[in-house]
Amino acid sequence: MGIRGLMSFVEDYSNEFFVDLKLRNTKLIIDGYSLFHRLCFNSDLELRYGGDYDLFADVVQKFFESLFACHICPYVVLDGGCDISDKKLTTLKDRAKEKIQAARSLSLGGGGNVCPLLIREVFIQVLIRLEVCFVQSFSEADRDIMTLANHWNCPVLSSDSDFCIFDLRSGFCSLNSFQWRNLNTIKDTQDYYIPARSFSLDAFCHYFNNMNKALLPLFAVLCGNDHVNLPIMDTFISKVRLPLSSKGRRYHRVLGLLNWLSHFDDPTEALDNVLKSLPKKSRENVKELLCCSMEEYQQSQVKLQDFFQYGSYVCTDASDLGLPEWVLGALAKGQLPPFISDALVLRRTFLHTQVENMQRPNAHRISQPIRQIIYGLLLNAPSHAEDIAQNTLPSQLLAFNEVERIDTNIKTSTVYAKQLLKDQCDLSKLAELPLARRQMLLLEALKVKQVVLESIPTFLKLPIAVTCYWLQSTEAKAKLHHLQALLLGMLREPLHAVVNSPGTEDPQRGGAKMLYEELCQVKAPMRPGPRVDLDTAHVFCQWQSCLQMGLYLNQLLSTPLPEPNLTWLYNGSLVHRLCQQLPASSSVESLLSLCPEAKQLYEHLFNATKSYAPAEMFLPKTKSKSKKKRQKKKVASLGTTADAKHWYDRSNRFGLLMPESLEEHVENSELE
Repeated sequence: MGIRGLMSFVEDYSNEFFVDLKLRNTKLIIDGYSLFHRLCFNSDLELRYGGDYDLFADVVQKFFESLFACHICPYVVLDGGCDISDKKLTTLKDRAKEKIQAARSLSLGGGGNVCPLLIREVFIQVLIRLEVCFVQSFSEADRDIMTLANHWNCPVLSSDSDFCIFDLRSGFCSLNSFQWRNLNTIKDTQDYYIPARSFSLDAFCHYFNNMNKALLPLFAVLCGNDHVNLPIMDTFISKVRLPLSSKGRRYHRVLGLLNWLSHFDDPTEALDNVLKSLPKKSRENVKELLCCSMEEYQQSQVKLQDFFQYGSYVCTDASDLGLPEWVLGALAKGQLPPFISDALVLRRTFLHTQVENMQRPNAHRISQPIRQIIYGLLLNAPSHAEDIAQNTLPSQLLAFNEVERIDTNIKTSTVYAKQLLKDQCDLSKLAELPLARRQMLLLEALKVKQVVLESIPTFLKLPIAVTCYWLQSTEAKAKLHHLQALLLGMLREPLHAVVNSPGTEDPQRGGAKMLYEELCQVKAPMRPGPRVDLDTAHVFCQWQSCLQMGLYLNQLLSTPLPEPNLTWLYNGSLVHRLCQQLPASSSVESLLSLCPEAKQLYEHLFNATKSYAPAEMFLPKTKSKSKKKRQKKKVASLGTTADAKHWYDRSNRFGLLMPESLEEHVENSELE
C-alpha cells in the first residue's frame, strides 16, 4: 500500500510533523519489504548484472549490527501473497510495467532501480543467520504490523506512507531519516543510539485545524492508494476546487484534500459530501468501494505476537481457504515464498523482470517446465480425486495465469499444470512423502540423475542440478565461458571458509587466499562500468530463473536437497567480468593452479555439468566460414553428445581450455 505523494509532502513539513528520537532499548517492528528495497537501492550496489548478493548481505548484516549495538530488538514482518480480493491487481500490473522500463534503462546503460531476482531470499537467509525474529504475513503486512506495534507499544520502521495514516501509539520512523550508519552515544556514557525521526499523527492533525484522526482513512482513499484509483474521483476533485500549488499535481491534491477534509467532524459527513458531487448512478458503487478500502486502515484480527511467542498465528482468511496446516506454517515461517501462495490461492503468479535482453523472450520462459510441476503439486481438489487418479483432470482446473514481460510490456499468459502420475498424493500429504521420494521428484523435474551429484558437496548439489537443467534447455544460449564463470563463482564460499578458518598457516590456506583475492580483484567494480553485454546478461538471467524455481520446488518438497547459501553462490559483477576475461586468457587452469583443492572441486563441478551440455559448447570458435563448415561436419560425425565430450576431453582432461587454445589444438589435429 501507499498514498501517492504523501511521503514527500510530510517530509517537506518535517519540522512540523516529525520529532527527533534517540532510538535505543526498544522493540522495533520493521516492514521487511521496505527495508530490503531501501538497503538494495541506497547502498551503491551494482544492479545491472543480476545481483552482487554478498555485498547486499554485508549491508543487511551491518544494519542489524547497528540495531544490536543500541539494544534495539528487531521484529521483521514480511509481506505474503496478493490479497485474496485481488483489488491491487491494477496497481501490481502498473508497477510491473515500471520495473520493465527501469530494467530496460539499466540494460542500455542508464539508471533505474530493479531488485535482483533472489534479493528477498538472500535477505531471509541473512535474518536466519543473524537469528533475527521474522514472520511472513499471509498477504499484505501493513495492518498486521500496525496491530503488533500497538500491542507491544513500540515504533514501526518503514518507508510506506500508509503508516502516516495508521494511529500508532509509539509512532512511525521513516527509513529516510533513520541514521543507522551514524551511531551516537548518550553524553557521558558508552550507550549507543540511532538518530531517527518519528512521524507524529497528533502534530499532523493539529496542523490541519485539529482534524479528526478518523478522517485520515477517507483522505487516503480519496488521494489514491494502491487499492483505489477511480477515474470518477477526478470529477469530485475538480468540483471541490482545491487550491493550486506550484509543487506539482500530487502535492496540490494532498494539501487541498487535507484542508478540505479538516472542515468536517467525522468520516460520514465528509463521505456524504464527496458522493453529492458524483452522478447519482455511481454513488452507491463508489460508496461501497470507498468504505471497503477505508477498512484497510483498521486493526487487523491477526495476532503476530502469538507467532513470536508460540511459533504460529491464526489468520482467518487463510484458514477459511482450507489450506493444509503444514503449508500455512511454512508460509508463516518464510519457508515457502509468496509465489506459492499466489499460485495456490489466485492461480496467478507474477514473473519479475530482470536486467535482460528485452528483444528476446523473457528469461523466465526457460523455467516454465519447473513451474508447471510446482502448479501440478499445488493442485488439491478432493472433489476431483478420481479424475486426478486417472489423469483426466479438466483442462480449466489445470490452468494457471502468469503475468510476464512480452517485449517491453506485460501480458497474462495461461500455463497448464503438469499432471503428475496417479501415485502422487495430494498437497496435504506432500510433506509426509519419504525423503528419497521427494528427492526423486525434484531431480526428475530438473531432468538430472542422482548419480551425477554423488561427487558434489552437499551445499552445491541443488545449484549444480539447476545448472544441468539450464544447460539442457533449448532456450539457453550458454557458451563455455558462461559455464566456467558460474562454476568459478561457486568456489568462493569454500575458499572464504578456508581463508577465514582459525588455526595456523598452512599451504592449503595460502593457495586458497591467493585464489580468493584474485577472484575479489576480478569482481572489483569499475566506475563508470562498461555497458552490459545483453546476451551474457540474458544467459545469467535464465540461470537465475532456473535457480529461483528450483529453490521454490525444493522448498515445496520440504527441502530434499539442502538450500544453498545464496550470499556466496552468485555475484553478478564477478561472472560478467569473468566472461569478459576468460575468452582472452589462455586457460582457467592457470587461475586454479593457485589452489589445487579448488581446482579439484572445480573439476567435480565441471564434470557433473558437462554431461548435460550440448556438444556445440565444447567445439572451438572459428574465424572463417571454412572452419565453421569443418566444425559442423565434425559435430555430425560425432553422433552422440558423449562422443563430443570424449573428443573434447582428449583435447583437455578437465575441460579448462579456452576457445582460442582449442582452435590452436584443432589446427594440428586430425580434423585438418
